[in-house]
Amino acid sequence: MHGHGTDHHPRIPHASRLERARVLLVGAGGLGCPASLALAQAGVGHLTLADPDRVDVTNLPRQLWHRGEDVGRNKAESATAGLARAFPGLSTEAMAERVDASNAEGLFRAHDAVIDATDGVATKFFLSDVAVLTGVPLVYGGVLRMQGQAMRVDPGGPCLRCLYEAPPPPDAVPTCAQAGVLGSLAGLVGAVQALLALELLSGAARGGQGEATLHVLDAVSLLGRRTRVTRAPDCAGCRVTAIPAYPESPEACAT
Repeated sequence: MHGHGTDHHPRIPHASRLERARVLLVGAGGLGCPASLALAQAGVGHLTLADPDRVDVTNLPRQLWHRGEDVGRNKAESATAGLARAFPGLSTEAMAERVDASNAEGLFRAHDAVIDATDGVATKFFLSDVAVLTGVPLVYGGVLRMQGQAMRVDPGGPCLRCLYEAPPPPDAVPTCAQAGVLGSLAGLVGAVQALLALELLSGAARGGQGEATLHVLDAVSLLGRRTRVTRAPDCAGCRVTAIPAYPESPEACAT
């Protein structure tokens, strides 16, 4: 386990499997920061954080690894520095670039699981397609206004296109600036994403072939619900045979 002493991190079943695990987090912001914290606390051996953006002063209230002096710094580098401060024994890598069609396949195959901590709706579908192609599990997550969602895309299971079919038109989903994001809800969704990854990496995941569970969190009622998702007939996302084109158009924010 990582940290200043193992007394603060009780061992969990199959901890040795977690210590050997490699997880890629695509995004080091509102979802990626809490997800990386939870993964590190559980003892995951290596975290790669990829994010081309730079820390803005507006990020500081909800993106826990970034400090005032990090404003203007690349988010992946700032987040890995924060992880190193909190978990000196953790292996980390910062990628100050986006995960796109040029590098996605290699990055997925170099890791045991991927956390979708992005804020672009079309990017989420891109990552789901890459997960199907490579057979590397992906944990989808998103937050908008007062609702959050998370779902694991497992090999042979339903993908994001089974759930939503296609990204909405660019003007159909408001931006973060327009809709607002509740920082504590983003932290909760990121933690749930980490739990779904840990469930898989520890060997504790259970579920029927071709099924998944969508976790929906409502910050207004403080209630959650689970929805059973099955593979959709003739789903284009489940038949991906090549890396799809990366969405180049401006995207709405989901975190």
